[in-house]
Amino acid sequence: MSADVLLGLQWGDEGKGKIVDVLTPKYDIIARFQGGPNAGHTLEFNGIKHVLHTIPSGIFHDGNLNVVGNGVVIDPVIFKKEIDSLKKMGVDVKAKLYISKRAHLILPTHRLIDAASEAAKGKDKIGSTLKGIGPTYMDKTGRNGLRVGDISSPNFKQKYEALVAKHKQILAFHNYEYNLAELEPAFFEGIEVLKELKHIDSEHFINNAMKAGKKVLAEGAQGSLLDIDFGTYPFVTSSNTVTAGACTGLGVAPGNIGNVIGIFKAYCTRVGSGPFPTELTDEVGEQIRAVGREFGATTGRPRRCGWLDIPALNYAIMINGVTELMMMKADILSEFDTIKVCTHYKFKGETIDYLPYDIIDEAVEPVYIEMKGWKVDLTQMDQQEQLPVELTDYVKFIEKETGVPIKVVSIGPDRKQTIMMNEVLVK
Repeated sequence: MSADVLLGLQWGDEGKGKIVDVLTPKYDIIARFQGGPNAGHTLEFNGIKHVLHTIPSGIFHDGNLNVVGNGVVIDPVIFKKEIDSLKKMGVDVKAKLYISKRAHLILPTHRLIDAASEAAKGKDKIGSTLKGIGPTYMDKTGRNGLRVGDISSPNFKQKYEALVAKHKQILAFHNYEYNLAELEPAFFEGIEVLKELKHIDSEHFINNAMKAGKKVLAEGAQGSLLDIDFGTYPFVTSSNTVTAGACTGLGVAPGNIGNVIGIFKAYCTRVGSGPFPTELTDEVGEQIRAVGREFGATTGRPRRCGWLDIPALNYAIMINGVTELMMMKADILSEFDTIKVCTHYKFKGETIDYLPYDIIDEAVEPVYIEMKGWKVDLTQMDQQEQLPVELTDYVKFIEKETGVPIKVVSIGPDRKQTIMMNEVLVK
């Protein structure tokens, strides 16, 4: 048995949490493979909205297990809050959630360093969520980090203090004022909660499960265009958000990757700084933001909005080996008489159909086609046959441009507002 991978194809916020929630009944194990609490996976059902930051989005279903893989970085403070919230809803977290011993811990000083570093950049700041993600991955690659497995060590406190001493030197360099004593009690409370959960050698756990015929879904965070290697660097996250990240973040061999499910919005959004070729800074962009409630699930920051970008989408499909697409928020574009799609860029005097290396210092100008909008309320539909012809044409156009089938069209935030193409709605 192979592991399927589900990930975002834009700059994050594509709607991965909802789709994982919808697909979970088909899988035995849902496993997060990278990122940390900078992620905000939103799920909505029974009239209630839920936002998960670290815990996999399959946690609300019975009959499956959820794994936080070795590629994830965990903030014990935020993690405890998530668990407390789930317990109030009656979720048996201890029975359903396993944590990799190799997952790294975010310390309070990591968050302080993140804030100090971002403040020092001034106008050149990259738009960090200030969750300590980057500094934690820096310690991981610098071989200084603390991992979940260290919690059980008799000298964990000494290891913690040694790393904090190094962090204090960095903070002194930045001349950054802070009060660590105010932050540490919540951290160690979170550590105690982490101790109560089952810590596993996740690479053995996942591979043994696959050998036993269990179905595994690897859940990605952020989006492909934020990948540390292949994203719009330096305005990226600190982990590999692409399919390859599932291999290193769970210990799954490349040959054991099955379907790659790519999630994208019917338009584009981005939070924070960085290039965004199709960004709309006019009233149309404002309208998309307002109707789509485009505000960050983690930070609350307003998202920048723009039309769908086919060259960027094809780039993400290529580097991930996407086998099927799922289009989110089609209902938001019901507001418009006409819809634009970027099919090419004008770049250095040429018209190109691919995402070039540098779109930060070298401007790219989007080339659009215009399509007729559907101007119909989609949110109460439950079968593909009910979709307006204009939306069907939009889907067919994207499939033709990308060469990949669209298997799902989302028409609202609730799990029931999900059209399986060529199938009736999943109940």
